[in-house]
Amino acid sequence: MNQPSPSVVIPIRKQAPEADQDIMVSLYEKQIKIYPRSVSGWYARWRWLMVWLTQAVFYALPWLQWNGRQAVLFDLTERRFYVLGLVLHPQDFIYLAALLVISAMALFFFTAVAGRLWCGYACPQTVYTEIFLWVERRLEGDRTARMRLDAAPWGLEKLARKSAKQLVWITIGLITGFTFVGYFTPIRTLLGEAMSLSFSPWEWFWVFFYGFATYGNAGYLREQVCKYMCPYARFQSALIDMDSLVIAYDTGRGEARGSRSRKADPKSLGLGDCIDCTLCVQVCPTGIDIRNGLQNECIGCAACIDVCDDVMGKMGYETGLIRYSSGNGIVNAWSPRQILRRIWRPRVLIYGAILLATSLVFVVSLSLRNGFVVDVIKDRGTLARVVGKGVVENVYRMQITNGAEQAEQFNISVSGLPGLSIVTPTLLNVDALGIGSMPVRLVFSPEAAEAYRGQANPIVFEIQTIQSGQTKTTHVKSTFFVPR
Repeated sequence: MNQPSPSVVIPIRKQAPEADQDIMVSLYEKQIKIYPRSVSGWYARWRWLMVWLTQAVFYALPWLQWNGRQAVLFDLTERRFYVLGLVLHPQDFIYLAALLVISAMALFFFTAVAGRLWCGYACPQTVYTEIFLWVERRLEGDRTARMRLDAAPWGLEKLARKSAKQLVWITIGLITGFTFVGYFTPIRTLLGEAMSLSFSPWEWFWVFFYGFATYGNAGYLREQVCKYMCPYARFQSALIDMDSLVIAYDTGRGEARGSRSRKADPKSLGLGDCIDCTLCVQVCPTGIDIRNGLQNECIGCAACIDVCDDVMGKMGYETGLIRYSSGNGIVNAWSPRQILRRIWRPRVLIYGAILLATSLVFVVSLSLRNGFVVDVIKDRGTLARVVGKGVVENVYRMQITNGAEQAEQFNISVSGLPGLSIVTPTLLNVDALGIGSMPVRLVFSPEAAEAYRGQANPIVFEIQTIQSGQTKTTHVKSTFFVPR
């Protein structure tokens, strides 16, 4: 017989009294505030140039006038979009879709070439964070001073500096919200309403909503928007590869890192060029250490390049320890020429070809648009009727929407059946940005109608006008019914 296996004895030990106590474990990590250090250099100048350029366009564009009205206005009430000399209607939303496609392809193209250029230089989050940080530095000091001020107890000086900063931030936010609404309500009218505090409810809402969003995102959320809220950081890895230009730390040259005097020979100490000053971390607006490799939090602002080049210059070392390079360029120690040669690879060429093609189609289509819309509605009450001596008559209602900012005269003609003619006036005057309509009567002689008895015959209306010395023509298909 099989012997029963011995039982397994699990010893029970008495728990310490402390184990019976409830322990609170937080599932959320406290956000450590980042104090970016000010930096100057070639890339910092480019970044500020983009700040000035984007904000000059945003704040000034609503005040420009064109043909006696606001140059750029999205009039939702009248359902018209004014963009300089263009007047777009709801049926022109195809152009908005095309613009979105072009923007997406441009994003793909430039990311594949040189990483997050949009994020580092032109993204509104980056731009307004730079502006708000500039205000903070002017009123509270640079990195060390701000850290010391935040750690200090509340006093008159701290209250004054913090209050001044908040006042300026709120003012920038409200001006930004006001300007944003000025793209949808004529901004000069909006200014008069602001003086008398007579905004409509939706204007109040959007001025404060957009202003608060600017204030909160640029003043407090800052890098958290880029790290946790923006989806671009998540899918950028699908757009770049080892040949894309990104901000990279030259590990082979920089390691082993360590401090030393300017006169010391790093090779004799077994050190690389990195002196471990951590300035590249201190200037980073998202608080990452670029020496740990490319990370999705990196927005490509190149502040670490500027500060590292400055340190290398002071140490008497060659600049470029942190630089724009590619993954393959760093690994294989390629020269700039070799790196640039690899940029024009199939992925980039495909993105560039699609971007160029869609841009050309968009421009050509926009330049060839007629600027007016024609609707032809056949009289449903009587498809056809026979009048005087067997003449066949069909009646239509023609409606023309004039998208031009001047009155237009439209000439109407018809083709498709030999002998078909119009017996009503063939000219229709339509006011600027107006809608005109008129009945159109077509007649067909008895002799010509014999061959088409009982048929619905296709015809084409041709509507023609002259805009800015150029003839614009559109064709609308319809049918002419000949009764038995």
